[in-house]
Amino acid sequence: MYIKIDFQSEEAIYIQLRNQIILGIATSNIQEGDTLPSVRQLAEDIGINMHTVNKAYSVLKQEGFVTIDRRRGAIVSLDVDKMRAIEEMKRNLQVILAEGRCRNISCQEVHQLVDEIFSEYE
Repeated sequence: MYIKIDFQSEEAIYIQLRNQIILGIATSNIQEGDTLPSVRQLAEDIGINMHTVNKAYSVLKQEGFVTIDRRRGAIVSLDVDKMRAIEEMKRNLQVILAEGRCRNISCQEVHQLVDEIFSEYE
């Protein structure tokens, strides 16, 4: 598993790690049923604190992307509650689209961007 963390970013490292794992799942680089590296191993590989990895894994568990098994660790296990996912996506998109509107980004440009990004996950 390839994880890229930007240590100069203002975005928290655990959020970057969470996002990288979600992108890995979306692009099929990480499959449902795959076991993620142990907290200790991933922290060592990336050069970050174990608590940071643990926090990212906890967030992924809360969001329904992984389950935690005492023996096997974090396992990719997607929550299929589509309506909840759509509502959460809507809340996130409202702010992003409002920012785009303030910057004069057209609806057509947004649709083109969404199509471009979504095609990366097929």
